[in-house]
Order: sequence, then C-alpha cells, then structure tokens
Amino acid sequence: LGASARCARPVGGRSRGFEHRAGKMRETLFKDHFWNVDLVSTAGYDSIIQHLNDGRKNCKEFEDFMKERAAVEERYGKDLISLSRKKPCGQTELNSLKKALDVFKNQVESIGQSHMQLAQVLREEARKMEDFREKQKFHRKKIELIMDAIHKNRNLQYKKTLEAKRLYEQRCRDKDEAEQAVHRSANLVTVKQQEKLFVKLAQAKTALEDSDRVYQMNVAAVEKIREEWQMEHIKSCEFFENQECERITYFRNALWLHVNQLSQECVKNDECYEEVRKSLEMCSIEKDIECFVNTHKTGTLPPTPVTYDNYYNSQKNSAQGRNQAPAPPGVGRRPQLPVPSSGRGDPEYSTVDGYSLIQHH
Repeated sequence: LGASARCARPVGGRSRGFEHRAGKMRETLFKDHFWNVDLVSTAGYDSIIQHLNDGRKNCKEFEDFMKERAAVEERYGKDLISLSRKKPCGQTELNSLKKALDVFKNQVESIGQSHMQLAQVLREEARKMEDFREKQKFHRKKIELIMDAIHKNRNLQYKKTLEAKRLYEQRCRDKDEAEQAVHRSANLVTVKQQEKLFVKLAQAKTALEDSDRVYQMNVAAVEKIREEWQMEHIKSCEFFENQECERITYFRNALWLHVNQLSQECVKNDECYEEVRKSLEMCSIEKDIECFVNTHKTGTLPPTPVTYDNYYNSQKNSAQGRNQAPAPPGVGRRPQLPVPSSGRGDPEYSTVDGYSLIQHH
C-alpha cells in the first residue's frame, strides 16, 4: 500500500526542474533560427508549422489512447461486477470463512465499480485534451491566415519588382545602344539620319527614366512589405513558441495526472483487498468446524457390534419357550422336534452348553 501511494505524486512534483530545463531551452528562440536568405522562401515558417502540426497530432494520439484505456477500464469493471454477482465462489462455506468470502465478492464488485468510475474520469481527461487542442488550433489559425496573406503579398510584390528590374535593365541596354549608334554615325550619315538617331536616343532615355522610377517604386514597396513580413514573422515565431511551451507543459501535466490516476486506482484496489485480508484474519478453523458439527450432526452413538446368530440355536430357544408356556385347555402338548440326522459326509450338529458345534467327518 505504501509503495502504491508513493507512486502518485502531485503533478507539480518536479515542476522546478522542468521549468529550469524549459528555461534553458528558451535560450534558443524560434525567432532567431528560422530565417532564410531567399526572400520568398518559407522554409523556416513551414518547419515551425510542421512541428506544431506534429505536436497537435501527438496530443490527438494521447487523447485517443486515453479513450481506449477508458474503454478497457469500463469493460474490466463490468466483467468484475458480472463475475462477482453471477459466479458462485464457495457458496456452501460456513461461518467465518463464509463471511470472508462474502467480503471478498463485495470488494471485487467495489473494485469493478471503481474501474467504471476511472473510465469516466479518463474520458473527461480526454475531452479536456481535445478542448485544449482545438483551442490552440483556433488561435493559431488567426496567425496562419495573417502570415499566409503577408507571404502572398510579399511574393507578388517581389515578382513585380523582379519584372520592373528586368525592364529597367533592358531600357538601360537600349539607351546604351542608342548612344553608341549616335557616336558611330557622327560623320557617316546625313543630318536627317542623325536627327532620327537623336530622337531614338531621347526616347530610350525617357523610357529608361520611366522604368527606373517604376523599378525604384517597386523596390520601395517590396522593402516595406519585407519589413512588415519580418516583424510579423518574429511575432508569429514568438506566438508559436509560446504555444509550443504551453502544449508541452499541458501534455506533460496531463500524462503525469494520468499515471497518478492509475496509481490511485491501484491504491483503491489494494484498500479493497486489505478489507478481504482483515476478514480472513478473523477466520477461525475451530469455530468453522464447530459450526459445521452443530448444524449438521446426526447423532453421538455409533452402531453396535455385529454378532453371529446360530439359526438352530434360535430355533431351540424358541421351542423351549413354547414348552414352558401353559397349554391351552383342551389342546394336547406338541411333541419335541427330533434332532435332524446327518447324512454320510455331512457335518454333524450338536449343542454343548448352549454353543452350537459343527463336526466334520
């Protein structure tokens, strides 16, 4: 009993050590280790989300485990109750041992009821785990929607910036080619042709200025979005890290509570068995034997010894009795019966002092 009781420690029994370890873990923060040099990469963010999904799955597995354990406890409890109520167990015993057996069956039924109650407790704990899991999912979904929108906007703007840069670089090449054409044809073409080259150069410069302005605008826009995304990424990392710490703490405590409940059930079972042991200590072999004798005794006198009765001796005694009796009036006395003669080879019967002797030839 003492060993069973020691197994059930409070949930916070080692909280200080756990918090110390958790504190050391928090020196390594999500926000410092899930970046990527590629602006449009979501590898770090995806890694965090995958880990959180795995954690949620682990909570679901533990929740299902508790539900299955509850079903096992319920079946076991029902079987114990059925066994106690329907299966005979020493039903013809008497006195103190019968009382101990009655206590035993009652305690087995109590244990069955206790396991049924444990099944309900485990189902309630599984429901709490489900509520916690769904609550985390709900709050995390808000952050995920914000981050998904920022990622989409960032990637779109980055794509536009790359296109603006490509156009800007093309306009730079067009302007350089126009300038080179003007220098090459300075003394080789007519004035009219030179005017066309100057017009083309002017158009190239104008296009370059426009593309340069668009490019700079896109760079400014994507940089603003990058800064916004970076701040949101840090916030999301901090939020996700807090959620993960909360999940691990809740999961740990739920598991600790679970084994405490199982230990407590063992203590309850042992208490029931202790009642049986106490009743067995009250058993008295002498009193049970005395009880059986008093309730089932049939008598105190044994049968008399079996004796040999000689048939002819009985006949002689009865004849003598009849001879001594007075004869009724008017009736003659019956003559004495002759002694039977023995044939050759037959035993001879004779009487000596009231004993019957058999003589063989």
